[in-house]
Amino acid sequence: MDQASKKQHDLLTEPIPKLLIRLAFPVGVGFFFNTMFNVVDTFYAGLISTQAQAAISLSFPLFFLMIAVGSGISTASTSLVGHALGAGNREEAELYAAQTFAFALLHGILLSIVGLATAPKIVAMLGAKGEYLEFALSYIGAIYSGAAFFILNQAQNGILSSSGDTKSFRNFLITAFLLNLIYDPWFIYGGLGLPPLGISGIAWATVCIQAVGSLYLFRKVHATGLISWRTRRLALPSFIAFRHLAALGFPASLTMLTVAIGVFVITWFVGRYGSEAVAAYGIATRIEQVLLLPVMGLNVATLALISQNSGALRFDRVKETVKCALSRGLMLVSLGSAAVFAGAGALMALFSKDPMVTGTGAVYLRFAAFVFPAYVVLYINSFALQGIRRPQISLALGVYRQFIAPLPIFWLLSNHLGWGLKGVWSGIVLINWSAALISLVVIRKVFKGLGKV
Repeated sequence: MDQASKKQHDLLTEPIPKLLIRLAFPVGVGFFFNTMFNVVDTFYAGLISTQAQAAISLSFPLFFLMIAVGSGISTASTSLVGHALGAGNREEAELYAAQTFAFALLHGILLSIVGLATAPKIVAMLGAKGEYLEFALSYIGAIYSGAAFFILNQAQNGILSSSGDTKSFRNFLITAFLLNLIYDPWFIYGGLGLPPLGISGIAWATVCIQAVGSLYLFRKVHATGLISWRTRRLALPSFIAFRHLAALGFPASLTMLTVAIGVFVITWFVGRYGSEAVAAYGIATRIEQVLLLPVMGLNVATLALISQNSGALRFDRVKETVKCALSRGLMLVSLGSAAVFAGAGALMALFSKDPMVTGTGAVYLRFAAFVFPAYVVLYINSFALQGIRRPQISLALGVYRQFIAPLPIFWLLSNHLGWGLKGVWSGIVLINWSAALISLVVIRKVFKGLGKV
């Protein structure tokens, strides 16, 4: 048995707690360096001008769309390839791995065409004018030119995760961060035969790094044996395989897009209390993201384990995975929640010296400390549902949590009851906990349908 096959077999036999740690830790580290990658971009954009920095922020919705599509394809490939491997159907696993490549490339090309065609109108609609508009279009135009690399890398990560390899993508993200420290100033200011590219240099540096990553990740996927020159004929687009990838990938992408909608809704309500409140919310959510990195690792580990074990009809291990991931996740965030509640003011002061911003953000973080456990329950259950190929349920929960519930609840608490900004913060707690409890009821019912209580 080769090393790649042994890793795949381990997901069906090794103790779940051990596997969760082995799979989750590299993902958490990778997400951290991915966050730092974005921090580097923001830093160098600020050296160009405040407008350049704002242009990157303004371009985020378009960038997020690409991230959502890539994440959905990654989730679909992990679920389908992992399920086939767990069922012992190697030929089907190779088919879905090859079709994932074709599916990802097709969507990458379509995103480039549609993104480049629609970006000017969308960015202008968001309020950009003059030099501000030029900066935003220069940045997002370069990003969308390389959309295929972004999507392909996410797809390859999905294939690797399905076979138990979460380290390769971590290695890519660490290397990407280090390369970005060199590439950003080089592409911005020019040198060694490269002309100065300004803000578009930040984007082109990212695209080049993603292109290099595509080659590295392909080597790793090839090493699993799921993709080879022998199986290249399997990459010819198949309607049935594309339909299965779409059935799992599109709901996952839409679930992620509901997050963007939720942020927009919250920001709209918060914006009525002034720019300081918006700044405070923005800073506080970045602090939240860093503290939730370990949970993101557990999400990917849960998806990989459940995909293979449900394919092998090992529903006892599926249930154990969810229980173990929930217990580990809740234990981790309990420490984070206590730290955030006690040090909210100090954490905000790291990012702003404005007393109104730090004060408002500290109040939000103290509310958020009570939401962290709900995030664990929601995320773990959502990825578990995707692993057993029930993505529509995750999408429904996302629509409820990000769109349906916030509008009436925020209005009721902040306006009707007169709680103001604290009404929005209270609403976030209430909405996420209600969604978490609904997810627990739903997943218990789904497990009963699989033959397990």
